[in-house]
Amino acid sequence: MSPSPHLNELGEFLKARRAELTPRAVGLPDSAGQRRVVGLRREEVAQPAAISTDYYTRLEQGRLPASAPVLEAVAGALDLDEDLGRYVFGPAGKETARPRRRAQQKVQPQLRRVLDDLTATPAIVMGRRMDILAWNPLAAAMVTDFAAVPDKHRNYVRILFTDPAMRNLYADWKSVAGMAVAQLRMEAAKYPDDPRLTALVGELCVQDTDFRTWWAAHQVATLSVGSKTLLHPVAGELSLDWDTLTASTDPDQQLVVWTAEVGSPTHDGLRILASWAADHARSSTAS
Repeated sequence: MSPSPHLNELGEFLKARRAELTPRAVGLPDSAGQRRVVGLRREEVAQPAAISTDYYTRLEQGRLPASAPVLEAVAGALDLDEDLGRYVFGPAGKETARPRRRAQQKVQPQLRRVLDDLTATPAIVMGRRMDILAWNPLAAAMVTDFAAVPDKHRNYVRILFTDPAMRNLYADWKSVAGMAVAQLRMEAAKYPDDPRLTALVGELCVQDTDFRTWWAAHQVATLSVGSKTLLHPVAGELSLDWDTLTASTDPDQQLVVWTAEVGSPTHDGLRILASWAADHARSSTAS
């Protein structure tokens, strides 16, 4: 029987986290002499998790599934934070006999109506693999002309790494891009057998050294809230907060909105950008 991609993913994740830790970081005494491994030894994870070293070794090798209590114990032994601890249950609990073909996502009508009503707030709808399913005019004016990107390439992470303008748009591109890779890794835990996701990761690993390095680090994060600073050629510096709203009819669709405090320079900048986008749209229609 061929190894499960879910269990292989879990094993690689556990190895990456173990390599990051030192005995002192998890309350273990430092052993005398030079250590032959980077990070913790397998037995130093197995012992506080109350499992045998052989059992933990097989987990890292993707050779057996684990129960929820064992995963909780291993997460504690590896000192995983909330996001990382939640992540281990994705690959461990979603084994499938064969890859499933998934229907192409279409934006939920409710989210489409919200987008249409948000005239002064940039917003997009993000789907599986962080594909961009829909956007409003202000989001296109702020980030990029999503309509000009072919459907199969309209993915937030792909745009971040393949569009050179993104590296100038974001004041701290490396921080933004690194977080996006961690969020994409969370998607991989949910759908490790998704051929489009596999192809995307393979393409970006070949094309970009930063992506390849960050992907190999196995960091994970959820798409929730945060802040970003953009250096926009029309609106100037924009310091924005972003938040997400998950569609109840399709949990794999999330509305992402960028906002700024009323009266702030960024709020004024968004109004200028909205006016510029409207004028640009009118001139394009006229021509």
